[in-house]
Amino acid sequence: MENRELMVRAAWLYHVESLTQQQIAERLNVTRRRVNEVLAEALDTGMVRISFETTLAESVELEQRLRQRFGLQDAVVMPSPQDPALLHSVLGRGAAGFLGRLIQAQEPASIGVGWGATLRETIHHMSSLNYPEIKVRSMMGGLTHGSEINTFEIVRGFAQVLNAQCRYFAAPIYAESAESRDAIILQAVFQQAFRQICKVDVAYVSVGDVSQKSLQVRYGLPDGMTESMLQKAGAVGDLMGRYLGASGQEIDHPLNRQVLSPELEDFRRIGCRIVASGGAHKYKILHAVAASGLINVLITDADSAKAMLEIR
Repeated sequence: MENRELMVRAAWLYHVESLTQQQIAERLNVTRRRVNEVLAEALDTGMVRISFETTLAESVELEQRLRQRFGLQDAVVMPSPQDPALLHSVLGRGAAGFLGRLIQAQEPASIGVGWGATLRETIHHMSSLNYPEIKVRSMMGGLTHGSEINTFEIVRGFAQVLNAQCRYFAAPIYAESAESRDAIILQAVFQQAFRQICKVDVAYVSVGDVSQKSLQVRYGLPDGMTESMLQKAGAVGDLMGRYLGASGQEIDHPLNRQVLSPELEDFRRIGCRIVASGGAHKYKILHAVAASGLINVLITDADSAKAMLEIR
């Protein structure tokens, strides 16, 4: 009975009143070692149960499983919202926190960004920082139909919130043909731009699927190109406008020879390659880029993480 009473008192003082073990020892007139022993015994016998907030605990577990399964440097898993329309905002909030910590810890010289609704939301959720030496660069060509797919607005938004420098890549996402793409790339100004893009310290992009839910499919495909054509060629989605198969390899399709974005092998050389994306329509492309090692940091939601882990 005496030991049980000591256990309860010590546990209360430690877990509820937040006293240190030394303070508890002094309060109860026992040694610090004895306090350590009874606290451990309280956990072992079930007298004290430590629980974590359910959604957060699930997210932490999923992050660890994603890192282990796909060999990722890091993962951030956000709770899946009940309303799918809120997913971009939820992921943007998670990405904003991760990027803010990364930038303050590593102070990268340059950051490459893509475009998309999640990146736009990331800007909205980021706290203002002051890194005037950082260069924020477009990773790919873009469109002008809306803020999510306008590379100028995305790059400028990140540069403003970081008080950093803008480096635009003034080009469409697709050239009219492979020959046109080659002609554009041969120009000195574009050669220099591509070299600088591929030397960024951090790349932050999203992925798209092959359906009408994709901004890329709705607004970015050349005239005459449809999602069904890409699906028949084996595409499960795109990374920087490059359409990939289920194992993360580029599909053999003319569109991949028209895209104005870094070659995947050049992209792999970037030290920190972050993708933020989620949703049921993106499970396959998320699995593809993670399993193939194209990315090494993933920011997604719990439902997407579970689905990725179930794909074999």
